[in-house]
Amino acid sequence: MSNSSTTGNSGSEDAAHGGEEQRAASPQAERAIAFVDMLLERMDMDADVNFAPDDGEGSDDEIRLEIEGPDAGRVIGKRGAVLEAIQYLTTRVAHKNGEPRKHVSVDAEGYRARHEDQLAEMAQKLAKRVAKDGKVITFDPMNARDRRVVHMAIKDLPGVRTESHGEGPDRRVQILPLKEKAPASS
Repeated sequence: MSNSSTTGNSGSEDAAHGGEEQRAASPQAERAIAFVDMLLERMDMDADVNFAPDDGEGSDDEIRLEIEGPDAGRVIGKRGAVLEAIQYLTTRVAHKNGEPRKHVSVDAEGYRARHEDQLAEMAQKLAKRVAKDGKVITFDPMNARDRRVVHMAIKDLPGVRTESHGEGPDRRVQILPLKEKAPASS
């Protein structure tokens, strides 16, 4: 697919690429945006996919896509499950020809940023409780991205540390006090 391609739902090159060149779109980026566009069309969604605006956090090893439009909220799914599935499939399609791997991020209506902010805020509140009470708190299982958000949100807070435990989809983050209180003697 060439840079002159458009998303099937938008009809213009600027809409397909968010009005940006995104560092001369790589073949992986072109495959990613074409795949998500095709998926939205087949799902009969009134939404467009664009390269996410560069907020200074992007890199040459990253493909960031944003889904926008009246049906974009439906693309998120319960707790972001549909969005995660779309991102997984898009990553597979983008890397099918063995080119150097790039991180693929697919978002809709800023869901990921909002979710990560809420998760970081909750983690910090819980970490303060752990530091005060000395009791370990274990989160429900999380995907790797969410675990990283928790670890990063707490890493500089005094009196606590984090660890991940478990395997695969059952992997969880624990917030532990730096100095675990000794059990009361009887």
